[in-house]
Amino acid sequence: MVFIYTLASVVLVSLISLIGVLTLAVKKNFLNNILLYLVAFSVGALLGDSLIHLLPEAFSENGESLFLSLAIFSGMLSFFLLEKILRWRHCHDLSCKDHPNHIGTINLVGDALHNLIDGLLIGASFLVSVPLGIATTLAVVLHEIPQELGDFGVLIHSGFTVKKAVLYNFISASTAIISAMVAVWIGTSIVGFERFMIPFTIGSFVYIALSDLIPELHQEVGRRKTLGQIIAILLGFGVMYAILFIE
Repeated sequence: MVFIYTLASVVLVSLISLIGVLTLAVKKNFLNNILLYLVAFSVGALLGDSLIHLLPEAFSENGESLFLSLAIFSGMLSFFLLEKILRWRHCHDLSCKDHPNHIGTINLVGDALHNLIDGLLIGASFLVSVPLGIATTLAVVLHEIPQELGDFGVLIHSGFTVKKAVLYNFISASTAIISAMVAVWIGTSIVGFERFMIPFTIGSFVYIALSDLIPELHQEVGRRKTLGQIIAILLGFGVMYAILFIE
């Protein structure tokens, strides 16, 4: 059952990459305004999954607080290095005109590695429990929606045709399927795999939320937008809290 749940989840995450075609059907200004609140919503979801689901599970699984701290730190450091090496970042602007043209290829490579890690995180979560896997999958999905919309804009701006942008973005997203299956295989073969991956996931999610997403929210000022962002963050956090009732 763990294999089936994991496979279904990462296939869903991969299909989110196709949402980029919406950028062709919706007015740019409207979509950019919506993206702002989608980003805020994903901040709440990532932090909610980390603090409500993953952190308590990590404490129950790990008796050593030092091990837990180091594993969380490793998750943060890994995403920092990923961005430094590949010059990859989450882009939630549909044009991303400040990026050079070759950023399209770099974006695909960085996304593929990011999705590989997402697959590992989802697979490891399902190894612990189905509710934890669902919560982590939902957090990833909610984050992937604004990210994939932005990624599609980057590829188009970099000179990719619509067909190639959709195809390559989907292939990049599909790496999560491979890594998730590897995670399930490793988890059933190596004792203690989940003990490391759960706090690693916490570090990854917290880093993405605080380093990549919240700075983007700070670029928009004004009482109405700030209030909307706070409400969206609380809604994302609330969704993660609501999942507790299915456990």
